[in-house]
Amino acid sequence: MAGETTVEERSIEVTPTWAVATVCLMLISVSVLIEHLLHLLAKYFNKKKKSSLIQTLHKIKSDLMMLGFMSLILTVSEKRISNICIPKSMAETFLPCGTMDSDDYSEEELKCLEQGKVSLLSRKGVNQLQYLIFVLAFFHSLSCVLTFSLGMAKMRSWESWEAETRTLEYQFTNDPRRFRFTHQTSFGKRHLRFWSEHSRLLRWPACFLRQFYASVSRTDYLTLRRGFITAHFAKESHFNFQRYINRALEKDFGMVAGMSWWIWIISVLFIFFNAQGFYNYLWLPFIPLVMLLVVGTKLEGIITQMCLDSHGKSQVVIGPLLVRPSDHYFWFNWPKLLLHVIHLVLLQNSFQLAFFAWTWYKFGLRSCFHEKTEDIIIKIVLGVVVHMLCGYVTLPLYALVTQMGSSMKNAVFPESVAHGLKRWRGRARKNLRTNDYYSARPSSVDDASVSLDASLSLDASPSFSLHPSYSVDREGDPPSDLKDTKFVAVEIDDGQVGKQHQKI
Repeated sequence: MAGETTVEERSIEVTPTWAVATVCLMLISVSVLIEHLLHLLAKYFNKKKKSSLIQTLHKIKSDLMMLGFMSLILTVSEKRISNICIPKSMAETFLPCGTMDSDDYSEEELKCLEQGKVSLLSRKGVNQLQYLIFVLAFFHSLSCVLTFSLGMAKMRSWESWEAETRTLEYQFTNDPRRFRFTHQTSFGKRHLRFWSEHSRLLRWPACFLRQFYASVSRTDYLTLRRGFITAHFAKESHFNFQRYINRALEKDFGMVAGMSWWIWIISVLFIFFNAQGFYNYLWLPFIPLVMLLVVGTKLEGIITQMCLDSHGKSQVVIGPLLVRPSDHYFWFNWPKLLLHVIHLVLLQNSFQLAFFAWTWYKFGLRSCFHEKTEDIIIKIVLGVVVHMLCGYVTLPLYALVTQMGSSMKNAVFPESVAHGLKRWRGRARKNLRTNDYYSARPSSVDDASVSLDASLSLDASPSFSLHPSYSVDREGDPPSDLKDTKFVAVEIDDGQVGKQHQKI
């Protein structure tokens, strides 16, 4: 129209070289600074001998590299994507705002309109999608770090409980010659109530409410610690249970912080359900909260059930009350399933917060994505509540109760001991292959390989096992020549190997 001026964007061919060089210098400087900070963080973890956290850091780096490739692919193919034309009837379905009105069309969109069709995704939409992908990944990693940091801070109070187990007062209170009724023990007083012994319908509501108040008590920690050590170590072992839990949780953090393929599938489904017709603000934000409360209730129920099982076997105990770890307390006999559920909760909750922040930044607070005030309140309040509840309540409860499975985790070995045993095992196997003396005596070779392979394997159980089902998690079946091997016990005291026993 007359009187209107058309403003075209300048290309790089008419842009001063100093301006291009300045922007490039800024990008390089920021990238080098971030890389240097990550390098310093890796050196700090290496100094503290936190190999699991170093692996997590490498996983986050690989995720960032994958995001860079995704952004590159979108940038290169944005013209081809916008040239894909679809019928208008299809374009009018599953709209997030319920309307397609727009006055700003690109060249590719105009070509589709001339054919009576609509572009699959405009160039502007591709650019906005790149921002959304980066925001989703950033919020997921940030929420995992904050949640696990909150959980580790809560678990620091357990250090005083662990130190208490080395005092004379604790040894006197848990005298192995002392007879008591199960109801008289502190663990029995906490869990053997009317609602737990006589009514299953009342037990689960009580466990649901207990997670909000003293979800992990001193009595629960000391009893579960005693049951774990009795099942896997010598009776007089000075194993540091609290440090073991921290190491195991650090390994689990590496699994949760990464962006797996199924995470991207869920993110695609999350974007799909943001269509206006689904009314997702009425049900989608509540799914993480419900799942988290179910997990917390299950964990509290496991502690109560272990107390009931011990009480059912004998109402009189000699010494402290013991609980027996077993996988059958968990869903599908799989303790790690709870970690996958927590991972899914953190993922969905962080994606909701990320999508809210992205739409607020791009389209404003009162855009078509958040037309209703209750939508804004529900997403913000539930997002914060779920992260606080997961980090301060559910995560410490998970870290303690999942040690009550039939198997120990590889984190039972401190970092220095693990590396030492792996090197020792490698040297021993090399000596066995090259030693003519052992090759001339098959029976001696078998005995030596049995003792060395069982005692030095990082995956083998260093346990004084009370039952054949107790073992360390193995990533595969043992060699055929070790299937008839007796167990080997390794006594671990505060990060050092105290003594080793071989029993053939």
